[in-house]
Amino acid sequence: MTDDDAPKSAYELALARLRARDREEGIEEKAVSEEQKAKIAEIRRVYEARLAEREILHQSERQKARDYEELEKLTDDYRRDRERTQAERDRKIDEVRSKG
Repeated sequence: MTDDDAPKSAYELALARLRARDREEGIEEKAVSEEQKAKIAEIRRVYEARLAEREILHQSERQKARDYEELEKLTDDYRRDRERTQAERDRKIDEVRSKG
């Protein structure tokens, strides 16, 4: 029994279908170079540190909150800040990948 004949998991089957659809639509997979991997890893480290710092500040602000409305505003601000930071991180990673 070769690797192609071996039973595949649902995950492997789904990936195969997605790759086939991408090929049909003309979307090609590009290999990521070692230099790109290093840049992406650095971007992830920087943004994970920023998110961790923001988490610490948020926890500190939460402890100082005087009422529910203030706590709700702090939580909304924190959520938006996290989403913005994550989107910025993802955009930079996409830029690195597209330059390859």
